[in-house]
Amino acid sequence: MLNDGCTRREFSTRLASLLAFAPFAGRRVATRRPQATDGLSRTAEAIHQEVTFNATRQRIYQVLTDAKRFSALTAFSTVPKAPPALIARDVGGEFNLFGGHIFGRHLELVPDQRVVQAWRVSTWPPGLYSIARFQLKAQGLKTTILFDHTGFPNGEGEHLASTTSGWYANYWEPLRKYLASVS
Repeated sequence: MLNDGCTRREFSTRLASLLAFAPFAGRRVATRRPQATDGLSRTAEAIHQEVTFNATRQRIYQVLTDAKRFSALTAFSTVPKAPPALIARDVGGEFNLFGGHIFGRHLELVPDQRVVQAWRVSTWPPGLYSIARFQLKAQGLKTTILFDHTGFPNGEGEHLASTTSGWYANYWEPLRKYLASVS
C-alpha cells in the first residue's frame, strides 16, 4: 500500500495515464538565474529550472537519495523541524519528506546522473502524482541540476516555482546551505 491507500497496481495504472499526457505538457521556460524568473511556464503547468551548486554530481545525488543527508538539508528549509526523511535507495522504492507533506516513488535512479520521481503533495487529490526529474550535469567541480516538474494540478505552479515556498525555498537554497555547511 502507498501512503494514499492505493496498491502498486493502482499506482502504476495512474502513473501510466499521467505519462500518456506528457507530450502535451506544453512549452517550458528555461531559467538559469532564480532572480530573473521563477521557471514556470505560462502556457502550461510545467516548471523547468536550472540551478548550479558548488559540489560534484555524486554529492548532489547522495543528498537527493539518502534519508540522513536529506534530513540534514531540511534544517535550512522552510520546515526546519520536519521529522526525518524516509528515502528508499531502489527504483520503485518510496520516499517521504517534510513529515509526510511530500511523498512518492523513485521511477528512475541513475547514480550521479539522474533521479526521476512520481512526486506528490499530501493535500493533492488522492492518486494524483506529478513527475519530478533531476538531471545532474557536471560543470568542472560544480553541478547544474536541470530540473523539470510536470503533471501537477493546475494552479499549483505558482506555489511550486515560488522563491519563498516552492522548490527554491525547500530544495535549492537549503541544498546550497547544506553543501556549504559540510564542505
